Amino acid sequence: MDLPVRTQGLTKRYGGLTAVRDLNLTVRPGEVYGFLGPNGAGKTTTLRMLLGLVRPTAGTVRLLGRPPGAGRLTGVGALIEGPAFYPYLSGRDNLRVLARYAGVDTARVAVVLDLVDLTDRAGDRYAGYSLGMKQRLGVAAALLKDPRLLILDEPTNGLDPAGMADMRTLIRRLGASGCTVLFSSHLLGEVEQVCDRVGVVSRGRMIAEGSVADLRGATGLRVLADPVDDAAALARELVGADRVRVVDGGLDLAVEPDRAAWLNAGLVGAGVAVRELRPRERDLEQVFFDLIEKGTADVA
Repeated sequence: MDLPVRTQGLTKRYGGLTAVRDLNLTVRPGEVYGFLGPNGAGKTTTLRMLLGLVRPTAGTVRLLGRPPGAGRLTGVGALIEGPAFYPYLSGRDNLRVLARYAGVDTARVAVVLDLVDLTDRAGDRYAGYSLGMKQRLGVAAALLKDPRLLILDEPTNGLDPAGMADMRTLIRRLGASGCTVLFSSHLLGEVEQVCDRVGVVSRGRMIAEGSVADLRGATGLRVLADPVDDAAALARELVGADRVRVVDGGLDLAVEPDRAAWLNAGLVGAGVAVRELRPRERDLEQVFFDLIEKGTADVA
C-alpha cells in the first residue's frame, strides 16, 4: 500500500529565507499524525507544498504514491488556512455547489453533514454560523470526495474550548473510521489527545518524531505510599538520597522503570503501604520547549 504522505529533502526558500529545510516526513496508513510546532515553524508552507499549492525549491513529495496535484488530488481532502463559503447560502447549499463542481454525487452532502454533526443546522445561512460551525463545514467540504487522506491546517485555531473539543472528537472519529489524518497545530493539548504519532518542527526542520509516549520518555518512577516520610527514608536507603524527591505527597525517583518490582518489594517488605507505582514521564510541555530550544540552537 502506498504511504499517504512521504517527503524527502523537502525545502522551500523565499529569497534569503528558508521556510522549510530538508524535511523528511512519513505518515502511515490509518494514523492520526500531528504536525506540531510554534507559529512560523513552516507548517502551513509544508502542507501547501504537499497539496501542490506551493512549488518546492528542492526535494520530493508523494501523496498516496503520486506527486502533488496528480489526478486532481484523488483520494485527498484538505482544509488550509480556514474555509471560504458563500455567506448568503446555507451550509447544505454551499456543499451542493462544491459537490457539483467536484463531480461528486450530491447525495454525499447529507453524509458529510452528519459526519461533522451539522445536519440540524444545515439549512441555516453560512453567515450565521459560529466559528466552530464554519470550521466543521470546512471539514465537511474536505470530506466530500470520501478521501483516504485528510489534511487540516490548524483546525482548532480561534475556536473556544467547546469548539476545540468538538473538533478533537471529530478528528478522533475520522481516524477511527480508517481515514488517515494529518493536521498541523501549535497546541500541545490537542496533539496529545488525538494523535498516534507526532512530528515536531522548528524553523522549518523536523527535530523529533514519534508517539507522544516516545517523546516524553520514561525518566523514573512515581510512588504513592503511606506513610510518605517512611517511604522516602527507605527509598533513600535503597536507591540513594540524591535520587529521591518528595513532590505533591508522593515520591519521584530517578531510577530506571524496570526496577519497579524490586523497589515495590523493598517498600512493602519494610511495612510501607504502596498505593501506586508507575513510570514517571516528562511533562509534554517541557518536552516541547526543550525540543524547540535544541532545534533553535542547532540552526543558529
